[in-house]
Amino acid sequence: MRAPSRNRKRRRALMRPFRVPIRVLLVLASHLAAVHANAALDDARYETRTADTQADAVRILAEWRPHAVILDLDLDSRELLGQVQAMAPPVPAIALTQLGDLKTKLAAFEAGIDDVLTLPFEPEELLARLTALLRRSYDEPIPFTPVIKLAGLEIDLSNNTVRIGGSEVHMTSRERSLLYLLAENAGRVISRDEILATLWGDTYVANSNVVDRHVRNLRALLHDDWRRPRFIATIPRRGYMFLPQ
Repeated sequence: MRAPSRNRKRRRALMRPFRVPIRVLLVLASHLAAVHANAALDDARYETRTADTQADAVRILAEWRPHAVILDLDLDSRELLGQVQAMAPPVPAIALTQLGDLKTKLAAFEAGIDDVLTLPFEPEELLARLTALLRRSYDEPIPFTPVIKLAGLEIDLSNNTVRIGGSEVHMTSRERSLLYLLAENAGRVISRDEILATLWGDTYVANSNVVDRHVRNLRALLHDDWRRPRFIATIPRRGYMFLPQ
């Protein structure tokens, strides 16, 4: 049997056991993508910090010593990657990118990235990939329990289920992702363009009605009357908001 590497031994010494929240640094260009990732990780009992600039990211990395980094590959992240790899042990990193081609991914792996996820991303996939990366990096049985509970509604990403009052509501993956995006931002108006960019990326044009159609589907599944909404309200000329409870 092959002996553990020196880096893995150091990681075991540093991390065993996970009695404190797992610290994750987010360095993302899109504010909504950062909110999306932040909320998903928070639901999974991760502790996150968000850096607005590369300089902030390098400073937080040194001071806070996160267990993992999620960064935007489309930003100039060379300085941050150098700092990540210089840590002892190196901090595992996931890159998000608008470009999903093989050349971009291979270049990321060559630069030292551990995993690549194409934007727009499903929150459950980000959580699953991060959990798997942390398990590989630190040999720890990290739990995967992302659940939102709000207004009698339960969204369980790990089991891909949505329940109201204990009864399961069957939805497509895209409908669950839209519901999750709205619920995790309860009380905040999200524009159609923001929803489109976060969940559909560049696949659809800005004037597409795909968002409105999916919201109508969600309302039908949740028995939510748009005139007297319990969950999702339409904010004229602005977008949609999950009502704060």
